[in-house]
Amino acid sequence: MSAPAVHGEPVPEESVQEESVQEESVQEESVLERLRWAVADGLTVAGRDVAHWRRRPAALLVGLLFPVLLLVMFGYLLGGGMVVPGGGDYLDFLFPGMLALAMVFGLEATMTAVATDAGRGITDRFRSLPMAPSAVVLGRFLADVAASVAGLLVLLAGGLAIGWRPGAVGPALAAVGLLLLLRLACLWAGIHLGLVARDPAAVVAVQILVWPFAFLSNAFVATATMPGWLAAVAEWNPLATTVTAVRELFGNPVGAGGGWPTENALLLAVVWPVVIGTVFAVLSVRRYQALSR
Repeated sequence: MSAPAVHGEPVPEESVQEESVQEESVQEESVLERLRWAVADGLTVAGRDVAHWRRRPAALLVGLLFPVLLLVMFGYLLGGGMVVPGGGDYLDFLFPGMLALAMVFGLEATMTAVATDAGRGITDRFRSLPMAPSAVVLGRFLADVAASVAGLLVLLAGGLAIGWRPGAVGPALAAVGLLLLLRLACLWAGIHLGLVARDPAAVVAVQILVWPFAFLSNAFVATATMPGWLAAVAEWNPLATTVTAVRELFGNPVGAGGGWPTENALLLAVVWPVVIGTVFAVLSVRRYQALSR
């Protein structure tokens, strides 16, 4: 192919290649610059939420200690009458379930924060500012990840204080990673529901549904104690697969029985959150973009 000509004179191919390289370099720098500003704006929005925690430490403290209270209640008030199929201490059986449950409960806090900002017009104000369009969603994501890590650490400390002990360090860290992966999926679900509802009162409906979802799993009792059809449903619960995988990695009692989901819990503990998180992340971004229409 001949090189393009200017005023009838051919342009050297080297010049054409240099111009093409320069254009690609400019485009790459533009993408990196937009990404840098998106992250910077997201961190700014996340800092706003952290500032709220400092002004209202009581609300943060209650949120961190509530899962510990549930652990003590179920472990000591109700645990005396519980028997783990296949043997094992009920407190060791319960604790991984409480860890996973705490990650699911974070959905309510995320939805409340997003719906409150949307209902008060704060989200609309953010959208009117010269900032990255993704900053509001990214900021909420980062703030809730920080809160989730803090809550998980507090609950782990509570479990250690009452005598729970994990197994090997490597598998235990993998278990913590699965718990955070489940939280990320619930986080995106909470962001989407908050943008759709735009009313903090709608959180009550989600709270009503979260508890049946939690109990329809193996978080509190083994599925082997349930009727056959109910056990099959509970084993496919995304919460149940994470609980089973975390129990195995921590070296805690898993409970006798179980079908294909239980035997492949580690695989499903990755697949379920990735699928749920991806779907709700896409829906959240689309919903946020639709707010300006």
